This record gives sequence, C-alpha cells and structure tokens, in this order.
Amino acid sequence: MATFDRQATTLALAHALSAAERGLAVIPLSRMKLPALASPHRTDDTPDPAPAPCHGECGRLGHGVYDASTDPVRIRAMFAAAPHATGYGIACGLPPHHLIGVDLDTKSGTDSSAALRELALRHLFTLPETIVVLTPSGGRHLWLSGPPHVVVPNSAGRLAPGIDIRGAGGYLVGPGSRTVHGVYGIAPGTAHLPPAPCPQALLTLLLPPPRRTRAPRPVGGHGDGLVQFVLAAHEGQRNTRLFWAACRAYEDGIGPDLAPALATAAVTTGLTDQEARATIASAARMTGHRP
Repeated sequence: MATFDRQATTLALAHALSAAERGLAVIPLSRMKLPALASPHRTDDTPDPAPAPCHGECGRLGHGVYDASTDPVRIRAMFAAAPHATGYGIACGLPPHHLIGVDLDTKSGTDSSAALRELALRHLFTLPETIVVLTPSGGRHLWLSGPPHVVVPNSAGRLAPGIDIRGAGGYLVGPGSRTVHGVYGIAPGTAHLPPAPCPQALLTLLLPPPRRTRAPRPVGGHGDGLVQFVLAAHEGQRNTRLFWAACRAYEDGIGPDLAPALATAAVTTGLTDQEARATIASAARMTGHRP
C-alpha cells in the first residue's frame, strides 16, 4: 500500500507539473478531493482557525486554494510536504485563463447535461468545444475561460439541479488525480484544446444580478444598496452575495468604509463574524486591494 501511495503521489505530481506548464495554478489533493496540506493555524490544542483569517499572508503552506501556484519549485515543495497526496486541484479564476468550471453532476439523480442544453436553447448560446474532464461517478467538468476582472462566484445547483460552478476561490480536481471513487481523466479528443471562452449569455447567468442604477448616486446611497443586497440573501447564497457586494464596494473605492456594514449585514443573515470578515478580505484581495 505504501508503494502504491508513493506511485500515486508521483503520478499526481507529474500531472500537476504538466498542468502548471499550461498556466494552471495547482495544489495537492488528498484521496477525499480535499487540500492535502493541513492548515498551519490548527493544532491539537487549538482546533479552531486563527481569529484573523489568513490566506497565505503568513508565508507558510496549508491555505488550500490560496497556495495554488504554477511555479514548479513551489509545486514540488507542496507535494513533498504532502506525501499522501494522490491528486491535484486546479485553482479557478486566476490568470491567464481565469478558469470557470461547469460541473455536471450525476449524483443528484437529474440529467444535468440535458439541463445545460436546455439553458443553452433558452438563452441562445452554444457550448464551445473545450476541455472536458470525466469524473469517476460519470459526471463531467467543462473548462471555460472567463474575461479578466470578472469575478465568477462558486455556486451549487443555482443554474439548475446537478450543475455546480467553480469560480473564484474554488478549484477543479485535475485529470489524472486518483480519489477514493476512482481516477479523473480527460475526455477523448479534448486534451489538446485550451479552455474555450465562456459564452456571454452563459457568463451573465453565472454572475449575481447587476446593480440597478438608473442615474449616478451618492456613495452613501450606493453603499446602502450593497448592504441591502447582502441583507436580502437566503440560505445558500449568503456568502456569494457578500463576496459580490464586497467586490463592487472595493472596485468603487468604498470598500474600507463599507466593510463593517457589509459584515454586520452578513452576520444578520446567518454568517459568523469570522466567515463574513474572511469573505470580505477575499474580495479585497481579488480586486487588488489590501483588506
């Protein structure tokens, strides 16, 4: 078993390095498809995360998708620190591809592929030829490329039952990864393809509702609208709405002033204060600001 694990780790590293050569940032994954490196902020005595969320600013490994890299030296170091890794994850939303993953699941008992085709007919877009990864459960991952400076959030079943989206802050299990359920592989005839541009109509469906501004408004009013947008979140969309609102606030230059109100609104909807602050900090970094 130990020899098998070493072989699986060696193969996963080779696949990860190959993906990095294509500009895809990667991290090692366990057989459970989870980041293989333990958080440096957890110990036996203090099982909870550090009070101030850290996404790698401490300089140590163990921050999940925030460790993702295309640097072969760093990738080798991550796998050396995770000797039981049998797969790798590909971070979404990062340049140069700004990857968007469309996960067509089969476990829900619905025909997610048919649901996606129906969406394409209803919203008048054509699914382009692109990389397709086959999952051990019979599902498919479609790789699409998003435009720069557009933050596509993660979602589960929002488009249709069985269709999950991997966007900024998420990752896809890379082809060649071995999990408890089997091995991920590239669909025949798609390995040579780059991630195809996401059709504009589909991209519109993936983004939160746009701000409704008929005329220029004072910063205070705009900020109030973002807070109300967060307050209107239902279970399952609270984090996504907060992330979107925080991104808009930082892009408009009111992020630092509005962050406390956004955090309070998010806590009101059911997020913990720590979760709210971590999401706002992620939005700040995603838009090129210091939280």
